[in-house]
Amino acid sequence: MKPSIQALCAGEALMDLVSDRTGQLTPCLGGAVYNLARALALQGVGTGYLNPLSSDGYGQQLRAALETAGVQILNHAPVHEPTSLAVVNLDANGKAAYTFYREGVADRQVNAAQLNAMSESAHASLVCTGCLALSPDDANAYLPWLAEQKRLGKTICIDINIRAAVMRDASAYKATIYAALMYADIIKASDDDLIFLQIDAAGLLAQTHASIFLLTLGAQGAKAFTRQGERLTAQAPQALTVIDTVGAGDCFFAGFLASWLRDSANLQAALNHAVCTASINCTRQGCQPPTWDEVSMALTQAQAQAQAQA
Repeated sequence: MKPSIQALCAGEALMDLVSDRTGQLTPCLGGAVYNLARALALQGVGTGYLNPLSSDGYGQQLRAALETAGVQILNHAPVHEPTSLAVVNLDANGKAAYTFYREGVADRQVNAAQLNAMSESAHASLVCTGCLALSPDDANAYLPWLAEQKRLGKTICIDINIRAAVMRDASAYKATIYAALMYADIIKASDDDLIFLQIDAAGLLAQTHASIFLLTLGAQGAKAFTRQGERLTAQAPQALTVIDTVGAGDCFFAGFLASWLRDSANLQAALNHAVCTASINCTRQGCQPPTWDEVSMALTQAQAQAQAQA
């Protein structure tokens, strides 16, 4: 018997072609929302993925990895359109920059009516999206879906995850982001996202109705802000050997939501769990999310080391 679905994820699924320092490309499963879906399921959250996948070889790999992680694929039938591609170039610190190939691709073959119909059948409490789903070109699919899910009382979780290089009109892109954020209960952004939007965390929280705002700061950890005025911080639990940062933000968001679903009153524990989840992913090539048990063990070890050094 399949587990009940707690979280629904709608957004891009693609292959990251990760360039190493010699220029060689290594294909890795990717797409921010796809990564989030896998990471949530590996953390023990019943998760459904709503976008179609291609019948091509990459699409079959994406489908197999979702199923292995325990994600329920709600858009069952493969489509003939090709899988989206992203070429990922890494800087000296392993930070990723992306070039996307997104015209006529499989994961964009969906509309608001289909998203709402699949969502209705799942009865999930969380609805998650962001990144390329915030493109103005796809607003007709995702904004009505978010509006309906909000009307039904779902908790809306949005990872801004700016991808300005692939957007033709920066003003329209910003407008679509803000339109989506008006439905959000939990928002996640990076420091780079706020630079693009030309706003700080307090300002963005004030302009929305969200109850929780999560801000990732790369190697400096993360912060959480609440509408009630709480300000929390978390650091990576130990020194890391970073391979790359691909999917780190997606794993962070999954780690937070997985912990928050277990105990919504303990935001500090959720933030710590989120940072540790992202940190473990950074020690692996591409997005390879850890399980709940892996993160819990790492946190326990870090706490023991801190107590031994005290």
